[in-house]
Amino acid sequence: MKQKLITILSAGIFLLTACGGSEAELTPTLDPNLIQTQAVETFSAALTQTALAAPTIQLFPTLTASPTFAPFATSAGTLPPVSQPTLAPTKSCYSMAFVSDVTIPDNTPVTPGQVFTKTWKVVNNGSCAWDAGFKFAFVGGDAMNGVTYTLPSAVAVNATIDLSITMTAPTNKTGKVQSNWRMSTAGGQFFGNEVYVIVTVGGATATPTAKPTATNTPKTPSYP
Repeated sequence: MKQKLITILSAGIFLLTACGGSEAELTPTLDPNLIQTQAVETFSAALTQTALAAPTIQLFPTLTASPTFAPFATSAGTLPPVSQPTLAPTKSCYSMAFVSDVTIPDNTPVTPGQVFTKTWKVVNNGSCAWDAGFKFAFVGGDAMNGVTYTLPSAVAVNATIDLSITMTAPTNKTGKVQSNWRMSTAGGQFFGNEVYVIVTVGGATATPTAKPTATNTPKTPSYP
């Protein structure tokens, strides 16, 4: 740009010289400092015009950062586990204990097909009364045709009762036969002692009756 301005000034001077006048009149005295000053001013004016002619760049407004929310305070360490209510295990308040055999002691001999009634004496040794509807039921061995007995009335705590089951000795086996029974709630929850009866099938035999032995008594002769 500076070189262009100097060229323009030189051309102007040449035109003035060509228009006439004496050589002394047409030949001005050029001050180098003046030429440099004019060149600089012309260059500055050109720069100003260039700046005005350039499109104005519209700057986007500066976005203001939104306020930063402080994080929620967290407790140090892990959260304690939520405690659940602990239910203490409860034991059934129902119980039964064997007292004695009332009938048919163990190993009683019976004949095949013989009908007999087994009776046990038991006690309610629990902390709750037995309700009417509780069941005394077969739980193992050979039922020998015995059927479940249902309590007709409640049995108080510490009370003793006799439980009787009618049975029939089997006809298809001999020897020892055992039948196990136990008390349960009306809903079928068994509790207490398991009682049993043992009979010996085919062990009943008749004892022969001894016949009296005849004795001869010698006669004593009689004399007149």
